[in-house]
Amino acid sequence: MNPLHIQTEVLVIGSGAAGLMAAKAAASEGAKVVLVDKSLVGRGGATILAQMTVAVALGEAEEDSPDIHFEDTMKGSRGMADPEIVRTIVDRGPELIREVEGFGVKWARTPDGKHSQVVAPGHSRRRCVYVDILNTGGATSAGLRKAIWKDASIERMKNIMITKLVVEDGQVIGAVGFAMEQFQPVTIAANAVILATGGLTEIYERNSASANMTGDGFVLAAEAGAELRDLEMVQFFPIAHLHPPLVGIDPIMWDPFRYKLGGRLLNGQQEEFMDKYNSEVSGNYTAARDQTTFAIFKEVEAGRGTPHGGAYLDFRMVPEEKLKEAFGPVIDILRNQGVDLTRDMVEVAPMAHFTMGGIRVNSSMETTVPGLFACGELIYGMHGANRLSGNAITEALVSGRIAAEVAAKAERQPDASERLQSELAKELQRLEQFWHPREVDKDEVSILSVKHELQKLMWEGAGPLRTEAGLSRAAELLRELSERVEGIALAKQSYFALTLVEKLELVHMIKLSEAIIMGAQARRETRGAHVRLDYDQAYADAISTQFQLEANRQWTMKEMTLSESKQLSKGGVV
Repeated sequence: MNPLHIQTEVLVIGSGAAGLMAAKAAASEGAKVVLVDKSLVGRGGATILAQMTVAVALGEAEEDSPDIHFEDTMKGSRGMADPEIVRTIVDRGPELIREVEGFGVKWARTPDGKHSQVVAPGHSRRRCVYVDILNTGGATSAGLRKAIWKDASIERMKNIMITKLVVEDGQVIGAVGFAMEQFQPVTIAANAVILATGGLTEIYERNSASANMTGDGFVLAAEAGAELRDLEMVQFFPIAHLHPPLVGIDPIMWDPFRYKLGGRLLNGQQEEFMDKYNSEVSGNYTAARDQTTFAIFKEVEAGRGTPHGGAYLDFRMVPEEKLKEAFGPVIDILRNQGVDLTRDMVEVAPMAHFTMGGIRVNSSMETTVPGLFACGELIYGMHGANRLSGNAITEALVSGRIAAEVAAKAERQPDASERLQSELAKELQRLEQFWHPREVDKDEVSILSVKHELQKLMWEGAGPLRTEAGLSRAAELLRELSERVEGIALAKQSYFALTLVEKLELVHMIKLSEAIIMGAQARRETRGAHVRLDYDQAYADAISTQFQLEANRQWTMKEMTLSESKQLSKGGVV
């Protein structure tokens, strides 16, 4: 078809919380905005699935401040967060929570009208706000969708696969790709581009991601020349649902109920075990996610796992009235599927949940490539080696707004249509090769089946527990799988080019898997979510102690330079 050529001031790629906020904020700054997504706008990504809380230092439940939120986040990161990014996000968190409330997001309130705030693991204060029963992410997405739908300055484009950012004289000037429905080529010229495409956890066999979280933004940024770091830092959510099978339930929904009701974690012998790993007291959920993940896997490794390879989550000691009050309508959904929490335990186990490494940005969310910004789960800096519960949506909202505020002021670019059309022609030639096999292998191969192979490979070789032997074997298998993918032939389609999208996504996932493995091999220590069974944790503990002693002296300062951060965080791997 004839290419579609678009001119705008700010191009936002991705429409989770970060992308929606970026689009709205850029329009509010007076910019003309194009918002594109390879799925439905505002309906994909992680935000809409998020059920729990948002951490902001409102100080309405008890005395709190951004300084304390900063301190908790730095400590939780195991010495690897970027203090400049953390400070930027926690300082503006309260402002953004109130802003989205103006878009119709109804944060829960106490009877006296204050925001209802709860404590979450790793936080020292009750600072996490929420919406209703397990509806925080969905309500946030709905409020932001409504806000951008009303704004005539924002053009929304669904089912657009952006395949390349176009750079001229070191500056990003736009992007090229195609519309899936009719395989129509697309060019978008822009003064600034904001990446908001979310994480990469679809790479793993057990994951909580939506199916379109295949890491596209990381690849787009890297190929444009941006710097990525610490991709080996993938967070594994410790108590994701494992058994029995349930329908209509988010696998990570157990967490808020556990720390609200004091649900017990038991091994396969029905013994509590967290006290051995974290001095956690029965009924008081305090261990961070990396600590709980490690503890569950160590119990399984020792032969004390549950029948399906996890741990039991037990609420049987909680009175039925309290269960009904806490779970609300969810208690009936569970009972209708044969789970009665007054008498039944469920099995839980870790699951890939969040990307903590990512694109390096400064406090203005500028990447190392002029004209290119990044926000949300794509960025490195907020979480280090361990993300605290509740910090993800805060990061998405704040980083999306900041990226937009700066991008909206970008200088007008010269007419780039000729360069974009030239790059589009090259890109279409490259994409043409995706339909055809590299060699003569004509066997029909399902992209989905190969994707499942990749997910299994990454879970077993570069998942929650890592060794040099396992990582090396995963790297070897990955090379073989990559060669096979190059040889897969596709039936060429003029409409609904979904198989091409699937193959492109798979190629991106393979590239990022390689980066994760290489980073995990280079990081010869156990730190936070990165567990190397062949390296003693004592080194990481010593470094963490050193960091905390020095940081205690400096955390009260409003400013902390990146160079200071590097001195405190030893052993960092780019």
